[in-house]
Amino acid sequence: MANETQKGQQMWGGRFAAQPSDIMQSINASIDVDKRMVREDIAGSRAHADMLAEQEIITAEDNEAIQGGLDQIVSEVQAGTFPYRVELEDIHMNVEARLKEIVGEPAGRLHTARSRNDQVVTDFRLWTRGALTEASRGLKQLQTALVSRAGAETETVMPGFTHLQTAQPVTLGHHLLAYVEMFERDRSRLADCAARLNESPLGAAALAGTGFAIDREMTAEALGFDRPMANSLDAVSARDFALEAMSALAIAATHLSRLAEEIVLWTSAQFAFASLSDAWSTGSSIMPQKRNPDAAELIRAKASLIAGQFASLQGAVKALPLAYAKDLQDDKTLTFTAFDTFGLCTAAMSGMIETMTFKPENMRAAAAKGFSTATDLADWLVRELKMPFRDAHHVTGSLVALAEQNNIDLPELSLEQMQKVEPRLTNDVFSVLTVEASVASRQSYGGTSPVRVREQVEQWIQRLGMES
Repeated sequence: MANETQKGQQMWGGRFAAQPSDIMQSINASIDVDKRMVREDIAGSRAHADMLAEQEIITAEDNEAIQGGLDQIVSEVQAGTFPYRVELEDIHMNVEARLKEIVGEPAGRLHTARSRNDQVVTDFRLWTRGALTEASRGLKQLQTALVSRAGAETETVMPGFTHLQTAQPVTLGHHLLAYVEMFERDRSRLADCAARLNESPLGAAALAGTGFAIDREMTAEALGFDRPMANSLDAVSARDFALEAMSALAIAATHLSRLAEEIVLWTSAQFAFASLSDAWSTGSSIMPQKRNPDAAELIRAKASLIAGQFASLQGAVKALPLAYAKDLQDDKTLTFTAFDTFGLCTAAMSGMIETMTFKPENMRAAAAKGFSTATDLADWLVRELKMPFRDAHHVTGSLVALAEQNNIDLPELSLEQMQKVEPRLTNDVFSVLTVEASVASRQSYGGTSPVRVREQVEQWIQRLGMES
């Protein structure tokens, strides 16, 4: 009889008289993807073997042999000499086959009271838990870069926009801190997901649990899970932890994309609010003057890819009856790719923010255009003339129209021109028509005033553990 290892069917070949076709092997194999979970797979096997020995399901001697063999496999993985074989389908069978080559018969007892169904999802939960931590770390690095730049730009005035039309002056520091807030919510979503996924499927076996007297609390604790999952069907079939993780990534990537879009705008000749360093710009093969914000543009595109990977996994899961189906094999391809892409995007965005050069003069000049202090004028009418806001809004609109007719901005109107619209206006009105006065007046909590922005910067320095 041919050697079962050579057949590549030692784990399940007893039911079959013939080899799968080459195409079947190709579509069925996942080792090129799931070998990334080799450390998680070994950790799960260690915990399972220790539990089997503790419950006297296998002997202490068998456990010792298994643990020693797994030690050798870890060394081979670290050295890059572990022999990954496509014919063994996945990382789980690769590790078990190599363990059998090293320790012989005891390796065959390792799979007692577990299935690849609970084994793979245990590995996947462990991997995703670590990936969520890394994604949060990348966001924190980006937040740190944004807070540092915001602290240096608390008084830099720029136009604030609605509908991409000049609305009111804001400070650049305030604008940058808006993204810090967004990314903090993203980190919170990642943390919530990590807390919810932190239950152990190990011991659910194929779908119905096992007749062996296992201790699932022991393996859950050994792997850092909060508890074992309470329903074996749910344990092997649930992928909502991956969906939630990718949903959180998609939302965070959307925030990255919005910031990327602003970088594209700000670094254009039409805005000229900022410039990217050479490290984060590319040129043109034909136009020597070009400095293209390709990294920012790619982040915009990759945000769509992450959202698409979430949608693809959701589509794969939505029609699956309980419990396990092979459709779930591609969950890792989608999830791994989404996390890889997200990590690249956060690193690139951090690099751009850290090295970007802002142009305060251009920002200030743009902020002074477009009647950006009109709301300040309306507020002055309410405060000083006790005018109802709707009346003040109407008067201000009339003054804006007058300035437009004369092709000038509000502060350039003379007092006499203003008094033709509202006779009670005095020279004091000009004190609120500068962009600096406008931003300084916005001292409500969460406002753009330099005073409030400095307070927020200091709070973020403390929250993020930065050196002030």
